[in-house]
Amino acid sequence: MRQTLLLVGLTVSLVAAIPKPNKTSRVKDEPLSSHKHFENEEHNADYDHEAFLGDEAKAFDQLSPEESKERLGKIVDKIDRDVDGKISKEELKSWIQYTQRRYIMEDVDRQWKAHNPENKGSITWEEYKKMVYGFMDDMEPSELENNADEGFSYKDMIRRDQRRWGIADTNGDHALDKEEFTNFLHPEDAPHMKEIVVVETMEDIDKDKNGFISLEEYIGDMYRGVGHEDEPDWVRNEREQFQNYRDKNKDGHLDPDEVKQWIIPPDFDHSEAEAKHLIQESDSDADGQLTKEEIINKYDVFVGSQATDFGEALNRHDEF
Repeated sequence: MRQTLLLVGLTVSLVAAIPKPNKTSRVKDEPLSSHKHFENEEHNADYDHEAFLGDEAKAFDQLSPEESKERLGKIVDKIDRDVDGKISKEELKSWIQYTQRRYIMEDVDRQWKAHNPENKGSITWEEYKKMVYGFMDDMEPSELENNADEGFSYKDMIRRDQRRWGIADTNGDHALDKEEFTNFLHPEDAPHMKEIVVVETMEDIDKDKNGFISLEEYIGDMYRGVGHEDEPDWVRNEREQFQNYRDKNKDGHLDPDEVKQWIIPPDFDHSEAEAKHLIQESDSDADGQLTKEEIINKYDVFVGSQATDFGEALNRHDEF
């Protein structure tokens, strides 16, 4: 019985690993926090806290000032890569980027091990397909074509994955090494994968397959109302975003170029902007760098900062 449960668990975990349309957020380079950094021209400290801690910000805020300062001091030692006693803008930016990407690296490591238990240098498409989609061998053709509950078909998922696999396979050897596998799993972070991100987004949202995304399709991808309930404020805000900003030529729908500007916006480095902001807030001697003392003196700015890596940085032994 226990062995059966283990096999069922493995199957479920592998099915869950199949890339599915992202219904929560499609934008590649989003701000570091759900809070606005400035509201009515006043600085919102919650932006900095959530930018550095995410969901653990509230928990970290419950610490006493002494505990906050102690933890923050240990984090500063990690950020100071060259051990010169100063935190430069580049070091702070690198740490923010590192913690932002950690969830991606952990996801890749987990899936690499699951799909490549022998830890070979690369994985072939056939190996990946058998591992992820092997359960489909016993399915009826009708089951492969339709999956109304999820809004996609397994057959389309294989086609979509194989297409993305081919683009990630930059050396054309029909197999993916770990770097290529990372780009396959997280194409939004690879420059040469940008176009496929746009194509897949269009496929997901453009329900009538006319080559454009209407306002109804745009909202329907994010929100499905129940009965006659009033739309939440964020949905009304998204309608305004579509009409005032997403639809550049004001023709009532989004074409592929407008979709690209939406999900892969022009370069703005949120990590660098946040690093500059934190230095401006804490650099008492105005030398463009931060000492541990300066950071500790402004611990309230850094409380729950993403430097704590969602509350786990101090509990890990891996090195940055």
